[in-house]
Amino acid sequence: MLYLCRIKSLIWEVTMSLNIEHVTKRFNQFTAVNDISIELEKGKMLGFLGRNGAGKTTTFRMILGLSEPTEGHITYEGHTIDKSMYNRIGYLPEERGLHSKMTVEDELTYLATLKGMSKKAIKKNIDYWLNRFAITENRHKRIDSLSKGNQQKIQLLASMIHQPELLILDEPFSGLDPVNVELLKEAVKDLNNQGSTIIYSSHRMEHVEELCDDVCILNHGELVVSGDIQEVKSSHGYKQVIIETNKSMPELTGIQGVIDVEVNKYDIKLTIENESVAESIYNQVITHGYVRRFQVLEPSLKDIFIDKVGDLHE
Repeated sequence: MLYLCRIKSLIWEVTMSLNIEHVTKRFNQFTAVNDISIELEKGKMLGFLGRNGAGKTTTFRMILGLSEPTEGHITYEGHTIDKSMYNRIGYLPEERGLHSKMTVEDELTYLATLKGMSKKAIKKNIDYWLNRFAITENRHKRIDSLSKGNQQKIQLLASMIHQPELLILDEPFSGLDPVNVELLKEAVKDLNNQGSTIIYSSHRMEHVEELCDDVCILNHGELVVSGDIQEVKSSHGYKQVIIETNKSMPELTGIQGVIDVEVNKYDIKLTIENESVAESIYNQVITHGYVRRFQVLEPSLKDIFIDKVGDLHE
């Protein structure tokens, strides 16, 4: 029996890369994070969401071993994170911090050296990433001479250059134009496909839906949503009906089970209690004749976020 328990424990350690167990963090009388538990499987990407001040950065600092939990435990592959694991971890903080007077090559070489990389591996990886991010011409330029977008690329590159097993990204695409967002998203996807476990924080819900396997939402330090993204969306309850038409259909607001109606120039969006309400809506819509589209949708992460914590911005 003990042997079987040990086997189960080993399997759990292999599949569960990161385990946050009943973690609380207090600063004097203020509770920044309150009794949160999250399990992230190895090689998965977690969307970590919340308003400013929700406790995200505090949680990141505890995961990285920079701040001790007041209560609870955080382990990576069954072990408490300490300095011996730092070479296996990458972190892109929301508050960027590059050495402005250094050249791009010198900065990346310095940061990669801190991660224990050899000179040969550093040169190879710098060559690869500068070419992939289309910034090879900036190799010998000082950081402070670069555009904000290119500084952002260098910061992300620095967090990924050593191919970390665990990577924490805090708003990695903020301030970037759509072309560069796609360029960097593909790099993050590739790293994840190669086996890196990633925690991704963003206010761009559509990016989280596109990139992540799991999602959690913090509100005032409390974990209010956690799980597989598709399961979270399907279990949320409220659904949406999209009707593409240029007709107003004011009578739809009076149908029982309709929570909200948004009338736009080319469509009507209704929030409904459950899918059965859609049948009543459909029966009313067809009395108006042809519509271009009638579709029932799961709620988006944006809808769920607003429902659980309020608006996207305070």
